Amino acid sequence: MAGHSIPHFQNDAGHAAIEIGVKEFMCVGASDPFDHPHVFLDMGEEDELVCPYCSTLYRFNAALKVEDTSPEGCLHRPQAA
Repeated sequence: MAGHSIPHFQNDAGHAAIEIGVKEFMCVGASDPFDHPHVFLDMGEEDELVCPYCSTLYRFNAALKVEDTSPEGCLHRPQAA
């Protein structure tokens, strides 16, 4: 994804699984102050991956756009300083 920003996802609602439209991304856990270290994850050839910090299962869904998630609302948008 060189030249592109890496999307960050969060799981504030505690979903067991989140579908996303990318295979390379960052997981932040939950919103600050309940986040974990922001970890880069790469599914590679697989279609799902579990975050080693928060155990959220991320599933790749090619029908979703880069910033879309299912369920909705799991894209992390950092607050301005």
